[in-house]
Amino acid sequence: MKTSDTDLDLIFKNTVGKKVILNVEEPKKGVTKAEIDAAMQTIVENNVFNSTGGDLVEAVEGRLRTTTLDVVEE
Repeated sequence: MKTSDTDLDLIFKNTVGKKVILNVEEPKKGVTKAEIDAAMQTIVENNVFNSTGGDLVEAVEGRLRTTTLDVVEE
């Protein structure tokens, strides 16, 4: 049996310039680039999250990641 999962990765840079990835499990179907960009900008502007390297200061990109799982059966 095959199953697939889709996650949304939101990629930011923090104060020290390191990449920070926030993972959203099961994002809504049909999410658009404009919606992702707006959400990421809101996160940065409102200083919603902090990382070990400081605040998130730049939205880099959003990406949908799909994983297909093949269950091994006898």
